[in-house]
Amino acid sequence: MRSSEEFDYVIVGAGSAGCVLANRLSEDADVQLAVLEAGGPDHSIFIRMPAAFSVPLANDRYNWYYHTEPEPAMDGRRMYCPRGRVLGGSSSINGMVYIRGHAFDYDGWAQRPGLAHWSYAHCLPYFMRCENRLQGADDYHGSGGPLAVTTPSMRNPLFHAFVEAAQQAGYAYTRDMNGFRQEGFGPMDQTTLRGRRWSTMRAYLRPAMWRPNLRVLPRCLALRVVFEGRRAVGVEYARGGAVRFARARREVILSGGAINSPQLLMLSGVGEADALRRLDLPVIADLAGVGANLQDHIEIYVQHACTQPVSLYSTQKPLAKLAVGLRWLLTSTGPGASNHFEAGGFIRSRAGVRHPDLQYHFLPIAADYDGKEKIDQHGFQAHVGPMRPTSSGSVRLRSSDPRQHPAIQFNYLQTEGDRAEMRAAVRLTREILAQHAFDPFRGRELRPGPDVVTDAQMDAFARARAESAYHPSCSCAMGSDSRAVVDGELRVRGVEALRVVDASVMPAVVSGNLNAPTIMIAEKAADLIRARRPLEPMQVPVFEHPNYRTAQR
Repeated sequence: MRSSEEFDYVIVGAGSAGCVLANRLSEDADVQLAVLEAGGPDHSIFIRMPAAFSVPLANDRYNWYYHTEPEPAMDGRRMYCPRGRVLGGSSSINGMVYIRGHAFDYDGWAQRPGLAHWSYAHCLPYFMRCENRLQGADDYHGSGGPLAVTTPSMRNPLFHAFVEAAQQAGYAYTRDMNGFRQEGFGPMDQTTLRGRRWSTMRAYLRPAMWRPNLRVLPRCLALRVVFEGRRAVGVEYARGGAVRFARARREVILSGGAINSPQLLMLSGVGEADALRRLDLPVIADLAGVGANLQDHIEIYVQHACTQPVSLYSTQKPLAKLAVGLRWLLTSTGPGASNHFEAGGFIRSRAGVRHPDLQYHFLPIAADYDGKEKIDQHGFQAHVGPMRPTSSGSVRLRSSDPRQHPAIQFNYLQTEGDRAEMRAAVRLTREILAQHAFDPFRGRELRPGPDVVTDAQMDAFARARAESAYHPSCSCAMGSDSRAVVDGELRVRGVEALRVVDASVMPAVVSGNLNAPTIMIAEKAADLIRARRPLEPMQVPVFEHPNYRTAQR
């Protein structure tokens, strides 16, 4: 059966970008739009409770549960790559860290032909428009926007030890990594409100769902974009055992993320022609860049035992978990109300680096990020990883079946530059954790372990234990060169009435977490799609270390 409905816009994916677009486009009452989402509702307590994010992150109920192909420079490991499959997308399963990236990242985008309007000055107003910063507005932040941004209280003494130790090691304190100064250590903002996750579903989509011109269709798997000639005219999708068609009078917009958007483009005949023909797919547009340039952040943990019972380990026993959950259910307070990445930092790995290329997330427990492995004792860990990798990979189709996961290859740590940054990350982190501020808490080093000291040993540790930070991006990069997939207005090259709006359009990954930049991209794209006058650029000062050419800190 193939039934059909007609809309002005059809959006594929109700994630970090799709929810923003649904809200902003449906503000125009004369516009009809549909949002197709492969996942279901976000009602789970494990989504709403910030401390429980490891549950949806580590299973396939709300998650595409992707794994890479064997990674050549990672001992052939198939590495985990979770992506949200639920209303809110990855913003409903992520760690809720709100980091924009560095101003120089966006200025770097703007130096590419056709992307001048993606500079930091052009993007800052859209960051500000999205924000409801509970600490109030200033020259760098907005208030009154849909997205709640909270600066954590850092009550656990281990957070303060980490920030103080960094200062003892010679790094600066920064009160706002999203403001004037990213470089340094301090509190790390999070997308929570009064102890609850504030996903784009809660911030953008739910308030818009009452509008009569918006249809949200969960549990709908997009099969292909349908073309008439070179014009996208709608999306074929599967729902409830039937194949249906949503026609788009104006545009089709793909917001599936860095894995799903290139997959759907290729299934629809937009991609490298020879690869499409090998799978008996039609060739609508020969774009070799679709699925190429895939980038991600990778990180390791420097992990210690804790000599005092102040870590989160005491909350991990079954009865303690029950108490945490009941307190959160009744009051939205206590350990359940935080993502526990309350402190972090950004530093430069060596002299000569203009802006920070290493990021820290500090966690007051010894455990894997996705919760699969816990250390049976009190502990703490610093997550650290390079921000601007020179290794890149690809998303490729395995078959023409939309239900089969694509082949994902990041090629982590393939370049010597990336490996050198990771070695520097281990050494610099050990130096921070060795400062006096940690003397009351520091037990033995659990990872990498005191025997890991040489370059070769650190490389082996990274190959065996480094993990994705879950920031896939850049696989439908914007630009004007032969490898670009979309132009500066996010229109897919070589076809009509088709855009991509999500993290895949980044030409290069930014220095930080990706949820905030993805929301900004969608806010800016909404004005492009609506042909509205863009927000005025905002020129504000940004910190640059005066001696970066000769000093590492």
